[in-house]
Amino acid sequence: MTGPNPTDRGKLGSKIHLICDRNGLPLSLGISGANMHDSQGLEPLVRGIPPIRSRRGPRRRRPAKLHADKGYDYDHLRRWLRERGIRPRIARKGVESSQRLGRHRWVVERTVSWLAGCRRLHRRYERKAEHFLAFVGIAAILIGYRRLATLLTA
Repeated sequence: MTGPNPTDRGKLGSKIHLICDRNGLPLSLGISGANMHDSQGLEPLVRGIPPIRSRRGPRRRRPAKLHADKGYDYDHLRRWLRERGIRPRIARKGVESSQRLGRHRWVVERTVSWLAGCRRLHRRYERKAEHFLAFVGIAAILIGYRRLATLLTA
């Protein structure tokens, strides 16, 4: 799962895709080649979201709405999300400003920077995609543990 990175003179690279909740906890993770468009990774990520436990009522199997940037602005993705009962909040290319998404997007950017803080993920040393995905999962578990530890001490 590597491909030529368009920003790094064609060197092979990988991308980490993630969906997180409002607090920045990773819900679903995935990796792909650096040359794969982000929109192709959305469906596997949404399918990988575990059931959400709530304090009242039954477990929800999916989030109520999904915020995404302009890279996911495709009619087939919007239709696919609506069929699953998820309200898409995706900025439209050439119509909407990215500034409106900023109040929601910074949470995802913060989580990505937390993942980038793990030195093992900064450069991919593993040949097998499964091994690299396992290290991404371990980093996500560490993020969840640290968030939980700060909530319990506060």
